[in-house]
Amino acid sequence: MFNASLETRNLTMTAAVFLGTYLVTLALGRLLKRRAGVRLGIFYQLFCLTLAFYAALKVYGLEVPWRGHVGAALVLLTTGVVVALLNRYLWDYYFEKRRQVVIPKLLRDTVAMGLFLIALLLVLSIGYQAQTQLKGVLAGSGVLAIILGFAAQNFLSSLVAGMSLQIERPYKVGDWLKIGEIYGEVMEIRWGATRVRTNDAISLHIPNNEIVKQTITNLNYPSAIHAMRITVGADYGMPPNRVKDALMRATTQAKGVLMEPPPRIFLKDYGDSAVLYEIKFNMTNHAFYNEVCDAIRTNVWYEFKRRKIKIPFPIRTLHIERKSRDSNADTTAVARAILRKEALFSCLGDEQIELLLKDAEANHFGRGEAVIEEGTDGNSMFILLRGSAQVSIAKNGSLLRVGVLRQGDCFGEMSLLTGEKRSATVRAEKDCEVLEISKPVMGDVLRNSPECLSQLSGLLAHRKIETEGIVKEAALAEGPDDREREYTATFLTRLRSFFEL
Repeated sequence: MFNASLETRNLTMTAAVFLGTYLVTLALGRLLKRRAGVRLGIFYQLFCLTLAFYAALKVYGLEVPWRGHVGAALVLLTTGVVVALLNRYLWDYYFEKRRQVVIPKLLRDTVAMGLFLIALLLVLSIGYQAQTQLKGVLAGSGVLAIILGFAAQNFLSSLVAGMSLQIERPYKVGDWLKIGEIYGEVMEIRWGATRVRTNDAISLHIPNNEIVKQTITNLNYPSAIHAMRITVGADYGMPPNRVKDALMRATTQAKGVLMEPPPRIFLKDYGDSAVLYEIKFNMTNHAFYNEVCDAIRTNVWYEFKRRKIKIPFPIRTLHIERKSRDSNADTTAVARAILRKEALFSCLGDEQIELLLKDAEANHFGRGEAVIEEGTDGNSMFILLRGSAQVSIAKNGSLLRVGVLRQGDCFGEMSLLTGEKRSATVRAEKDCEVLEISKPVMGDVLRNSPECLSQLSGLLAHRKIETEGIVKEAALAEGPDDREREYTATFLTRLRSFFEL
């Protein structure tokens, strides 16, 4: 009688454990589904039944051979619940909602498959290790896992690397990167690879697992302003500060170079045949890197040419340079013809003109370079031998184009004769060759021909009246002859003072 009563209590407790476990687990699943949006499905109901049944067997204490199978099924179904929770809380909530990173279905399925495979191997190795009929299966599964692992190694490493890049976001589409020795613009970011395009419009697909192994330099972070460097060699005989000034002017004149932060020039090294200087400049869009470097190097050539700074040949190269006498003679002949037609120099004889040309310096200016700039000090004039240049003045914060200079034109004579600041900016439209006549050269000529001072004063006075546009206005107040005599006397005094005559 006692044994029957005990059996009844065991059955009642077993049934209570079964129903309680099932209902509690099922209620928890409904709560997760309604409150958190966890997608459980029919597998969760099977999990609830299997868990309740396994708990009832444990409580009842029934030892049957198939109880291990129930436990194995419970482990696999539990893995399904874990996958559902990962989908909701890890992929959906953390990555897509909080981090704004879209997780592809392939990665979700790969992780889920990996968890199920681990659970299956654990069940087979622990729950069925005593059953000899499964040893071959386990051995075969181990070999298969090794083969699959090697086959999927690169694929999985690229996925993991892509996931890392998506989380950390070291770059985005449109950024310019330096990856190893490659410069490229990011065109597309995938989970397996990143596609970049170089300055030569070559598209490169770089596996993400290769990218994460290298240092990534983002030229657009934290801002698009980034510094680049160019190395230039100069002759050992040139003082470094003189070379630095030339390089700075060449750099600041190049289109695409930012003035803030300003360029920097460094003496980098002493090479075999040249002193090496490094130009550090800032730019915004790396797509124009080749154009900016071309502009700087082109300006450097012209600037060095004007300042008589040589770019040395390699020391192993024998370079014999002979100046062309014919070329110099042609330049002198062209300049002589221009000066003889120029009214300001009509008082000079052939001997004085030859003296001017003898000590004048021929210079080259590249397209876009400023020959003179408005408002700067000046004590020389220029003869345009070849090319063309535009003349502009500053007005209301912008440059107003007022004229064009062509071969045979002279400019800058007021600064040469009186030391006035430059009244306009002259910028080369094409490559220009100019002959520069400086104050010391002009001073020697005037000392030898003092009679020219009066004629020069009169010509300067007439030009000033024309420039100011007061010829008509002067007729209303005083005679134009009076005004011109006044200006002539003023210019005569200034000429004598400026040239210390």
